[in-house]
Amino acid sequence: MTIWRRLNLEGRAGLVLLLALVLMALLAPWIVRGDPLAIVGEPLLRPFASEAYWLGTDRLGRDVLSELLYGTRTTLLVAFFSAAASLIIGSFVGTLAGFLGGIADAILMRITEAFQTVPGFLLALATISVTGPSIPTLILAISLGTWTQAARVTRAEVLSLRERDFVAAARTLGMRPLDIAFREILPNAFGPAASLAAISVAAAILIEAALSFLGFGDPNRVTWGSMIAEGRTVLRSAPYLSIVPGLALVVTVLSVHLIGRGLSRREGLPQP
Repeated sequence: MTIWRRLNLEGRAGLVLLLALVLMALLAPWIVRGDPLAIVGEPLLRPFASEAYWLGTDRLGRDVLSELLYGTRTTLLVAFFSAAASLIIGSFVGTLAGFLGGIADAILMRITEAFQTVPGFLLALATISVTGPSIPTLILAISLGTWTQAARVTRAEVLSLRERDFVAAARTLGMRPLDIAFREILPNAFGPAASLAAISVAAAILIEAALSFLGFGDPNRVTWGSMIAEGRTVLRSAPYLSIVPGLALVVTVLSVHLIGRGLSRREGLPQP
């Protein structure tokens, strides 16, 4: 309820949309039965042409609704864990850089800038090409390309906090430097970095979809990107195969964007 009270109207609309998507993902095994990759009917049935397959079938005869719901699970799983990993990596690096200062700060910031020079999608693509496609690899690859902004924001906050009275009191009490950094300073510096979560989730969704579209997603899981790629081959005769997952992507990114805008407006932070 705390998050709900912090959001304005558009943020609450985004949260309702996102919760609906999460609910769809969780209930997927009960809404549709069986393997989403199984061939269940006649190929290229149009939406609502069959009572059994509301969104029709693809060119192999697989249930589009089943693929869509299980694709929601994959997309949200990768997006949320990638965003969490990027925030953890960025906060760790930013806290060390801001608290230690000097040479350590310079080295860590040069590393951060080096990662920033490479587009996140290309870095993820290179990582997947080397390690092979899987869900853990996707999460790692995406987080490696999106942690730098959190690091810079956290560092800026730590620089403004490390000379505060509560830090001086912790030093007086004999706390170890790393304990001061991560137990006293980081909790106070994490708020602005956490506000980037909406941007990280949206970026992860789009990167995962693009990788799956190019064939670099987990071949054992249904994804919206792979559905769009599959529909591309029959785009003229069955455009719904690409439109349905495309609309799902738009709705998901829109919901995350609305949540981010709602939080940033209420907190007075830069809007995503």
